[in-house]
Amino acid sequence: MSGLFGRLAASQHLLVAVLSAWLILTSPWVHMLRRIPRNAGFLDYAHIVVGLIVLVLAVTFMVSCLQLGRWRHYFPWLTGNFSPIGRDVRGLFRGRIPSSEGSGLFGTIKGLLLVSLLAAALTGAGWLLFEGSAEAVHWRRYHIAAAQLMIVCYVLHIVAASLHLLEFIRE
Repeated sequence: MSGLFGRLAASQHLLVAVLSAWLILTSPWVHMLRRIPRNAGFLDYAHIVVGLIVLVLAVTFMVSCLQLGRWRHYFPWLTGNFSPIGRDVRGLFRGRIPSSEGSGLFGTIKGLLLVSLLAAALTGAGWLLFEGSAEAVHWRRYHIAAAQLMIVCYVLHIVAASLHLLEFIRE
């Protein structure tokens, strides 16, 4: 059964990464505030559709990732386990690359990315749900904040993956 979750999560990972990158890269051309504008273009509607797809993927990806007790790898601090994170941070200052597996710094970054992805998707859906009302402006603000946090976590995740690729090439 764990093999099935692993394959499902790998497929979802690629799809979420590509669609999220597309949403991030095209977001400067999305022009919505309180409602979808009358002159909305392809990017406006595509952002909504792709965002809703990412919402479904974010939920199912999170479920796939957290199965079989693996939530401890992404959120070790929920059980009060801060020592692997501290060990990895100290190791970084000594020039050591933390492990990509386990409940250390890189696992925590992955967990924060999962949560911020879900938050960005949910707040985007909230914005759409309240479209046309005064509440939509608030949901837009929440969505932008969640998306900005997700971008930071996304970049940190890419840096961590790149460091492991570099380490793999050196060996």
